[in-house]
Amino acid sequence: MIRRVPFTGEEKQSLHVSLDRHRDVVLWKVAGLDDEALRRPMTPSGTSLLGLVKHLAAVEYGWFCQTFGRETEPLPFDDEDVDADLRVEPHETTADVLAFYGRARAAADAVIDELEVDDVGTAWFGEAVSMRWVLIHMVEETARHAGHMDILRELIDGATGDHPQMAAP
Repeated sequence: MIRRVPFTGEEKQSLHVSLDRHRDVVLWKVAGLDDEALRRPMTPSGTSLLGLVKHLAAVEYGWFCQTFGRETEPLPFDDEDVDADLRVEPHETTADVLAFYGRARAAADAVIDELEVDDVGTAWFGEAVSMRWVLIHMVEETARHAGHMDILRELIDGATGDHPQMAAP
């Protein structure tokens, strides 16, 4: 079933459903592929489907939990290696990365449910940001990377579309 943003929903609900729609696409884009395909670097910069999932998990934790003072598990950010959160290490399994994304999503959802759109936290760069801004940013971030994932998936096995019901083989 495709989630739909309510036509007359409240602001937070609409933003959250929009984010969930793109999150669902992320999971769909990795479904049915083996570990080798998920890890395969598909661009000169080394972008892989599983690397994008790892990155999105890290930014979910960062923007929702760290910004609003909630605990996170250790995150793969490294000032010396700007691509650390995009790279899947040999010891990290596909199941590990997908579970990391699931935990990050659940933690982010708890913060979204708890706070109002006007509540303010402190971004990693020290500026105050509202939950509204973070929701908008994460809809943009997740949609952007879901689009990257659509292209990578098409290069791997020809699958296209933004939801399973719209997929072309």
